[in-house]
Amino acid sequence: MRDLIIKFSYLCMIMCTVSAYGQSVFGKWKTIDDRTGLPKGVIEIYEKDGLMYGKVIKILEEGKEGVTCVKCDGKLKDKPVEGMEIITAGERNDDGEWKGKRLFDPEQAMTFRFKIWLNPDNSDELKVRGYLAFIYRTQTWVRVEG
Repeated sequence: MRDLIIKFSYLCMIMCTVSAYGQSVFGKWKTIDDRTGLPKGVIEIYEKDGLMYGKVIKILEEGKEGVTCVKCDGKLKDKPVEGMEIITAGERNDDGEWKGKRLFDPEQAMTFRFKIWLNPDNSDELKVRGYLAFIYRTQTWVRVEG
């Protein structure tokens, strides 16, 4: 009986770990254009020193593979979009949302304030909202397995 209780405890720990992993904003996300509904790229969101960062790891738009940031200024001018950091130093709020001052759109070469949170109805969807003054746009990104 004792062995059964121990095995059950381990099983519960494993299930809780898997469940917690599925609930994280960290990982790989497919971006979906909120205007066309088409996939644009894959972003890896990761944590460094307690802050959220994100970088482009793959371009999915046909014919745009290897695209560079032609509209960018300074250090980013003509740099490859793949590998580019587009989310910088987001901070987690008590409600589970992440907010920050740098969500960069390489296509427009514009920087937005942002808020990012998991869809409460589907933890495989990430809500990404960019703000410019009082105007905002929200996209839904989809978790990429593996």
